[in-house]
Amino acid sequence: MLDFSSMGPGPRCTRLLADYGLRVIKIRPPTGGTRMMDAPWYSYSANRGIRQVHVDLKVEAGRELVHRLLGRADAMIESYRPGVATRLGLGYDEVKARNEAIVYCSVSGYGQSGPYAHWPAHDLNWLALGGFLDGGSRRENGAPSLPGAVVADTIGGYSAAVAVLCALVRRSVTGQGAYLDVSVMDGVLRMMQFVLDGQLAADPATRLLTGGSAGYDLYQAADGKWLAVAAIEPHFWAALCRGTGLAHRIPDQDDPSRQDLLRKELASAFATRTRDEWVHELGPVACVSPVNSPQETLADPHLRSRQLTLDVQVDGRPVQQLAPRLAVPDPPDLTEQPAGPTPPHLVDDTLRDFGLADGEVAELRAARVIE
Repeated sequence: MLDFSSMGPGPRCTRLLADYGLRVIKIRPPTGGTRMMDAPWYSYSANRGIRQVHVDLKVEAGRELVHRLLGRADAMIESYRPGVATRLGLGYDEVKARNEAIVYCSVSGYGQSGPYAHWPAHDLNWLALGGFLDGGSRRENGAPSLPGAVVADTIGGYSAAVAVLCALVRRSVTGQGAYLDVSVMDGVLRMMQFVLDGQLAADPATRLLTGGSAGYDLYQAADGKWLAVAAIEPHFWAALCRGTGLAHRIPDQDDPSRQDLLRKELASAFATRTRDEWVHELGPVACVSPVNSPQETLADPHLRSRQLTLDVQVDGRPVQQLAPRLAVPDPPDLTEQPAGPTPPHLVDDTLRDFGLADGEVAELRAARVIE
């Protein structure tokens, strides 16, 4: 797969696919050749196992080079604004003319069509438009709280990866390539499907997961730390009430007129013991977990028991990274994959793998078409 994406959902897509074993070659602009900001070096696992080739697409030789590579690729992904890939000579029609069977994925914020198609945006914008922010907690001034992670980018990347894999499976049966218009907003709407379908069905029960239920909320413990309570099912609610000394409130779980009272009484109960004491007692029986800081997450005994991190080499130095969760019986040995920028000799090897002769590679490098 050739990756022409820069930041956001595109690299998250190829990160996932590369972890599962797809060979990804990232086509990057020349150093200083873009106004896009660079992500921190550790982003997307520092491009572990992904070859990076800097190509000047503003010159004919650069465009011809990538067309040669695309002629032998199974898939490509681009994250330009709609129309930019075509102006660069990398639109679907141009690429398909070289490789009819290619799976071509365009991933963008708002999709390739519609009133917002050309708008710039980031994670917060997509979450706002999709209703995600409005359904969350509020600050003291009533404003929605900022999410604690990059949510929309992630769901957009996973949506793109699923679309690419499905298209490759389809191609294995039909022999046909595909054009994929993947929108981050579409992923956000899919993430919001329970809430939005509830709105369309006029079902108030959807509010149970967005602040309408005392049994699905956050509570502060005696040590100032917080607990997440998600006692939705009646037997979990019953265990929660018994464990907090509120057994008499078991029948009140679904009474909308008593949710504020239940929330107040649960808050008073949780304030009597530390967070970890409550987790030890209620975690196994009542859907209660700690609200961890990132540092606490990295130290969590359950998460560490499932290989939370791995050691890789970045620019010749050992670096610890979050280990991907690969649901396959024979995952690749990720510790053997170098990360960081690709050295020139490996760039040259990559181009030779695509059929370029040594002289051609040397000429491209001398003309600064590649770095």
